[in-house]
Amino acid sequence: MKATPIQQDQDILGGTPVFAGTRVPVDTLFAYLSAGDSLDAFLDDFPSVSREQAIAVLRLSESVLMEQLDARPA
Repeated sequence: MKATPIQQDQDILGGTPVFAGTRVPVDTLFAYLSAGDSLDAFLDDFPSVSREQAIAVLRLSESVLMEQLDARPA
């Protein structure tokens, strides 16, 4: 089983979800992308986050979103 790319610990930024092994909040990635910045720009600004971690978080969010959409009544 793969480790989750997200870590949540009350001792790290008060429990804010962060990229595992970092202190970089996951929502920072979404803020960058929402502002029109590229994944590369995010990774350049947060070198403690690997490309693999960022992509894993994006895939996880896609999966969760699709599950929620599939669960909606037709």
